[in-house]
This record gives sequence, structure tokens and C-alpha cells, in this order.
Amino acid sequence: MSREWKLYFDDLFGFCEKVMSYTHGLTREKFEASGLNYDATLWNVQLYGEAAKNIPEEIRNQMSEVPWRELIGMRNRLAHGYFGINNEILWRVVEVETPKLHKTLENIRQRRPELFEGQA
Repeated sequence: MSREWKLYFDDLFGFCEKVMSYTHGLTREKFEASGLNYDATLWNVQLYGEAAKNIPEEIRNQMSEVPWRELIGMRNRLAHGYFGINNEILWRVVEVETPKLHKTLENIRQRRPELFEGQA
């Protein structure tokens, strides 16, 4: 039994919240040295792409304001190139892109409820 795409959307929203929570109040230097916060954040950024990948393309196309390709690409780079993680890029994702993505997902949910009604 396949999972409804809306659950993956909810997961993606939740992963954003976790990243923002795990990094709240940290500087880049403290984040990089934090151990658990760094690892948990890295894991949740990877999960962005996993959730995004499981939302059908025809649904993703209806939400063009979400950078789907980048989310999936980031997941692939982190999962398969873990030894080459660029902390500067990761910090930008944490500090800038995640809050922006969170707000975009929130806006979609609020302003376009028809996307979430009656579809599986």
C-alpha cells in the first residue's frame, strides 16, 4: 500500500521545523562544532529530498514555487558524498533556504487548499 503524497508534504514541512529548531540561536561555528545538532540537521536536510522525491511529479508541477530539484539533489549529494560536505553551503541551507522553504510550504497549504482536497 503506497503512502499518500500529502503525508510526504507534511513530512517535508516537519523536517524544516526540526532543522530550524536544531539550529536556533547557533552561529555557523557553534553549529559545525555541535555534534548532535549538526548530525540531526544533516539527517533532516537529507530527508527533505527523500520526502520531495516521493511526491508525484504531477503534484510537484502544481507547486512550482518549491525548489524540488534542489531538494532532491541536496539529498543525493549529502547521502552519497558525505565525505565532501561543504559546510558553507550547508549553513546557507540552514540559515536561509530552510526558513524560506518552510514559509513557501506554509503558504501553499494556506492559499491553495484545493491541492490537498480529494487527492491521494
